[in-house]
Amino acid sequence: MSCRIYLVRHGETEWNITMRAQGHTDVPLSDVGRRQADCLGKRLAGEEFKGCYASDLKRAGETAAIIWKHQKRRHLDIETLPELRELNFGDWEGMTMQEVGALFKDDLKRWWVKPTSVRIPGGETMGELAERCLGALKQIVSRHNGGNVLVVTHGGPIRIITASVLEMDLNKYWRLQMANACLSIIDFPEWEKGILMLFNDCSHLACKGN
Repeated sequence: MSCRIYLVRHGETEWNITMRAQGHTDVPLSDVGRRQADCLGKRLAGEEFKGCYASDLKRAGETAAIIWKHQKRRHLDIETLPELRELNFGDWEGMTMQEVGALFKDDLKRWWVKPTSVRIPGGETMGELAERCLGALKQIVSRHNGGNVLVVTHGGPIRIITASVLEMDLNKYWRLQMANACLSIIDFPEWEKGILMLFNDCSHLACKGN
């Protein structure tokens, strides 16, 4: 088995600009986010993908659709998977971390120490995010032996996937920087032997028109 996963974080949204927790809130791309996706689509135009998967939230689906327009095999459907959604931030969604700190001081303090087991009020733990997104990715890898696959998702899932491949403490996932419309690549010669080839690459965002 060998599968190369092209992991893409969705393009910018208005909530990214104001640094608000988006989670499962279905925020669309901004105009800048659409241009970012187009630049990445141009960069990946020469790659041949055997499949394309995206979170079922608008910002990921729209990013995937824009990238896919540049593909020769764009007749292939983009498969949306709810398992690839961002962390459910529950009662914190729509808030900045400063606002969360003011209203949920103790919860936020505990969450930063051990997000894998501390549940966000009305939301989920990072451990639950890891279980669902890693489960979905494992199925994708097993389905596409010997090919390239595009997976468009969110900052949380990409950090968790990368941290798992590197055998990091998942509670320290936040140490991995993740920009909008960035590209990361992981090779899976076997599921348990993932190799990080590229991480948080944004060189394509300097393309003409962005």
